[in-house]
Amino acid sequence: MVNKIRVAFRDKPLFVELFGPEVYAVGGYVRDILRRIPSEDVDLIITRHPLEEIIARLTRCGQVDLVGKSFGIIKFTREGKTYDVALPRTDSAKAGTARGHKDIAVAADPDLPLEKDLERRDFRCNSIAARLEDGRIIDPFEGRKDIAAKVLRVTSPSAFPEDPLRVLRAARFASTLEFAVDPSVYELGRDIDLGGLSVERVTEELFRILLLSARPSVGLEELFRLGALRQLFPELYKLTLSIQDSKFHPERDSHGHHTVWGHTKLSVDQAQALARLSGLGQEKRLCLLLAALYHDVGKPSTAAWEHKHGRMVITNIRHDLASERIARAAFNRLKIFSWNGINLRQMVLLLIRSHHRAAELWQNRKSVTKKAFNRLAADLKGEVELLILLDAADRAGRKMKTVEGLDRPAQWLMMKLRELNISRETIRPLIMGRDLIKLGVTPGPAMGRLLGRLYKLQLDSAFEDKAGGLKAARKLIGRKTS
Repeated sequence: MVNKIRVAFRDKPLFVELFGPEVYAVGGYVRDILRRIPSEDVDLIITRHPLEEIIARLTRCGQVDLVGKSFGIIKFTREGKTYDVALPRTDSAKAGTARGHKDIAVAADPDLPLEKDLERRDFRCNSIAARLEDGRIIDPFEGRKDIAAKVLRVTSPSAFPEDPLRVLRAARFASTLEFAVDPSVYELGRDIDLGGLSVERVTEELFRILLLSARPSVGLEELFRLGALRQLFPELYKLTLSIQDSKFHPERDSHGHHTVWGHTKLSVDQAQALARLSGLGQEKRLCLLLAALYHDVGKPSTAAWEHKHGRMVITNIRHDLASERIARAAFNRLKIFSWNGINLRQMVLLLIRSHHRAAELWQNRKSVTKKAFNRLAADLKGEVELLILLDAADRAGRKMKTVEGLDRPAQWLMMKLRELNISRETIRPLIMGRDLIKLGVTPGPAMGRLLGRLYKLQLDSAFEDKAGGLKAARKLIGRKTS
């Protein structure tokens, strides 16, 4: 087995010059080189040098951030590139505290053997280091074997339960690395209390599963198997216990059941495929994936039997509205609001509430008018394309095969948007309050009502430019004053 790797990143010569054979790349960076998928994120450990000495040397070469100094970690930035630089350290749960990520006691020691630092890490595939000077691999826990076998095994069974976040990381790594989870991980994880984890860390791991996985369903299923779904995402856990009508939802989960959970996981995978085919940016892709994940959370509470078409059928009437309400409460708990400058919460809830409306337009395509498209676009703040993709993912969530493009209904809907020239820009109100002031209307509630009526007329295609809007405004004002 190879004992050296080629470590190559921009500032490697600087670190070797400053710290010689005592500086190592560790963790995911080394793992990914061994997977032949090099990463730009480099975490470093420096041994045999006190932290103050490390800080002094690095300060002469770039900017040092001391925010994690008490844990033996600093951030070093040079020419726009930031590195996490740490001393070897050990982790342990604080005595007398409930288990949670924030309750880990960290002891940093420059003279601690590197192998002790590697021992504290979660999985053997991450418990590897490479010396920068010559690329020599330090692999005391046979992480290279696990990487070759594509399996997640715990580095230290006694230490693993001390950090509950590792349960979520197991699900994320299984999903993003496409590694199998060793059965021993389930045995260790099932009794770990996740209640002490901050919602910010929980949400961060969920977002990583959604955004960084080719098939997010892998990570979502691991959250279920590891018990994290039941503890942290109860709305989603209920989907595993809710069955669907097998005629309309022939898809089955990995256990052979026609559950809403099985359909949801497939829908998320299809949404990921459609997002990539459509070239969605990260922010809109997360909106779409979260909407696919939560679009049916209202089904368990709305499930009922009904005799239709000569047989008993499971129905979920108005589950779209129930899903919006339940998702809103979940997002409140998980503190999902804005993300990367977008109102993530607002957009996802709008998509969930409206997730049947695109299909309704298709079903009524022979008689549907521009008015219907305009109103849908206005309700969705102009993001109709996201709704069409969600609708297509929902429909494709009845199939195991990953979609390779838009189906016929989605293609027709996209074509109609272009044909009718409907976008975020075209649905902006043409008449504003300042326009009504010029016509003699006094600001106040009456003006607000008048603006609302004018906007509805605009969406109904009663006028399509400002001149037409002003004409309609004068008519409405004249009726009021006559």
